Amino acid sequence: MAKGLSRTNRRRTRVRRSIRAVANGRPRLSVFRSSKHIYVQVIDDTAGHTVAAASSMEKDLRGSLKTGADTAAAKEVGRLVAERAKAAGVTKVVFDRGGYIYHGRVKALADAAREGGLEF
Repeated sequence: MAKGLSRTNRRRTRVRRSIRAVANGRPRLSVFRSSKHIYVQVIDDTAGHTVAAASSMEKDLRGSLKTGADTAAAKEVGRLVAERAKAAGVTKVVFDRGGYIYHGRVKALADAAREGGLEF
């Protein structure tokens, strides 16, 4: 690991390295969590492009959510990305928590994506 990386970046790098080792060609479900919103992408690393994406900033979700920074928003985003990924033909992914602890919003998003039909 490079000298000068923050703890968060070191953790993110460590998580992504272990994910690439076990991916076996499956796309990566990557999560980014900010203080106000949550974003998720299904990324095909072999082709280098995004297959499906969703966030709490989308217009159809903004009207129905109280805020983009709670577990209810994470559940809706997880459900939405699972729906879009299945429409694109992706059912099996590897979960990239991006260095965040698997708790709260990240866990709610993962559970909703599993309920939506994604396998990881």
